[in-house]
Amino acid sequence: MKANVTVTLKRGVLDPQGKAIGHALEGLGFDGIGEVRQGKLIEVELAETDRAKAEAALDEMCRKLLANTVIEDYRIEIAE
Repeated sequence: MKANVTVTLKRGVLDPQGKAIGHALEGLGFDGIGEVRQGKLIEVELAETDRAKAEAALDEMCRKLLANTVIEDYRIEIAE
């Protein structure tokens, strides 16, 4: 089973890298750029075949290592 975990900064947390990306896009001539937020994508391959167990394991991985839950949100997507 494969999963994608997307980790992004929570709303209200300053995102200087996102701001830099937004300014760079404007500098390249892209108009109408609003707020830009950056994040990270983590691909995980699991031997687990039970979807509920996989989701529980991934949630625990996120809370313990993959995301700093004080300042980051995460979203888990499982592709079977």
